[in-house]
This record gives sequence, C-alpha cells and structure tokens, in this order.
Amino acid sequence: MTTITSIAPAASTGKTSSKTGRAPRRQRLLRWLFVAPALTYMGLFFGYPLVNNILISFQHYTPKTYFTGEAPFNGLDNWRAVFANDLFGDALWHTLLFTVGSLLGQFTIGLALAVFFSRRFRLSGMVRAVLLLPWLVPMVVSAVVWRRILDQEHGMLNTVLHAIGLAPADGVPWLSSPSVALLSAVLVNIWVGIPFNMVILYGGLQEIPRDVYEAASLDGSGPWRTFRSITLPMLRPVITVVLVLGFMSTVKILDLILALTSGGPADSTQTLGTVTYQLSFLQLDFGQGAVVGNVLILISALFAVLYLRANRADFGKGK
Repeated sequence: MTTITSIAPAASTGKTSSKTGRAPRRQRLLRWLFVAPALTYMGLFFGYPLVNNILISFQHYTPKTYFTGEAPFNGLDNWRAVFANDLFGDALWHTLLFTVGSLLGQFTIGLALAVFFSRRFRLSGMVRAVLLLPWLVPMVVSAVVWRRILDQEHGMLNTVLHAIGLAPADGVPWLSSPSVALLSAVLVNIWVGIPFNMVILYGGLQEIPRDVYEAASLDGSGPWRTFRSITLPMLRPVITVVLVLGFMSTVKILDLILALTSGGPADSTQTLGTVTYQLSFLQLDFGQGAVVGNVLILISALFAVLYLRANRADFGKGK
C-alpha cells in the first residue's frame, strides 16, 4: 500500500507539469496572434517601402523603369553623385539650422504657455482653443497665409513695422533675401508647432501632484527653484516625447518650405526634404532621391536612439 501511495502523487504531478508546460505555449501563441496584425501592418506599410527605398538607391531608377521594369544595379554611383553635389552639403546645413531653431522656439514658447495655462483663470479654456488653430490648419494653408503676411511690398507685417518705425519704406525682404528667408521659414514653423508642444506639456503638468508643490512652498522654495527642481524632472518623460516627435516632423518638413519659398531664393532654404523632392519629382532621378531619403531616415533614427538612451541613463541616475 505504501508503494502504491507514493507512486500515485508522482503520476499526478507528471500530468500537472505537462499541462503547465502547455499553458505558457498557448499564452505565447495568443500573444503572437494579437501582435500579428500590427506586425503585418508595420511590415507592409513601413518595412517594405524602407527596404525598397534602400534598393533603389543602388539602382539606375528612372521613369523608363515603370514601363520596362529594368533598373540596373549601379553600385555606389548614386551615393557618390549626391555627396559630391554642393547643394546636398548646403541642404544638410540648412536642415540642421531649421530643425534646431524650430525645436528651440516651439518647445520654449510651448512650455511657457503650458505653465501659464496650468494656473486656472477665467476664459483659459477658450484661449487655449484659439491657440490650437495653427495646429489644426493644414500646413500648406498656413504657409500661403504667411507668404501674404511676409510679402515685401504688400505684406501686413512690413506695413505694421513701417508704421511704428521699425522697417524701411521699401519693407524687409522676408522671403526674397537669402540672408533672411531661412529665418522666416523657421519663425513660421515655430508658429505652427507651438500648439502641439503646449498641449502635450500642459497634459504632463496636470499629472504632477499638487502636494509636491505645496511641500516645496512650505520649505521656502521659490518659483524658479520649484520649476527647476520639481517641474522639469517630473516632466522629463513628456519632454522626451515632445522633442523626439518634434524632431521627426521637423527634419523632413517639405510642404511648408515649398509653399513659402520653393527652396529659394538662391537655394537658401533648400533642406534635405526639398532636395529629395527636387531630385525625385523634378529631375526624375529616383536613385539619387532615394539616397537623400535614406540619409533623412538615418538621421531621424540616430537622433531617436541617442536621445532616448541618454534620457534613460539620466533617469537611471536619478533613481
């Protein structure tokens, strides 16, 4: 009897272990089934175009290819041609200035407005709604409106500046001077991007517990010290999202610059986005256009990885 009793639990244990072994397999299978639609979508609409764009950059791809299907492999010829073009170097520099200037302006003003609206006052909701309008208007429409405002002869901005004595009678060539056109494009893009920064940062500020601010005020902490020691550290995850998304949308911007200046005057507002458009759709050299597109993708990916890794390291030190 003793032998039978000792064997029975062992047999039952074996059945249980086989069942527990099947359960994790089912769970893993279910997880993959739930993730499969998203992976399929990413593969079809992101993975395939990315791989195809990389392949085109190593081919002689012209409009003739659409009819014949022939796109002979030409090695690094497209890459050499793009990097040897002086316009690519200028566009890379303009893209850096445009992106950094836009991000600094959008984030600084957006954060200031978010902090301002975090204090409740009458009509704050209505004012916030009005400030969202630049974000809701299509980019091309905003660019066309600003092109009229910045017109040297009949623009409203020069009219106002001349009336208060800050501009000459012939006006400031906001969009027709190579030394001012890029700055004008940056200012317009800052105006467009402020609402996005304000909304996201305002939402992050609402998640910070009020008790922390009350404790800081009881300890005698002033407004600037409270902002630097409490608000910014607790807002860091939101700031990361805002800067990464802002960089991704700004570094590849095209429609705003095309509608404002079309890359001129004298190529002073050419960016990597406009060069890609010019090579691909005006010169119909899809291979070289794909090269510049790949450079844009590489820059965006490097920025996202480096910034997220640096932010994660700082967060780990804070812990």
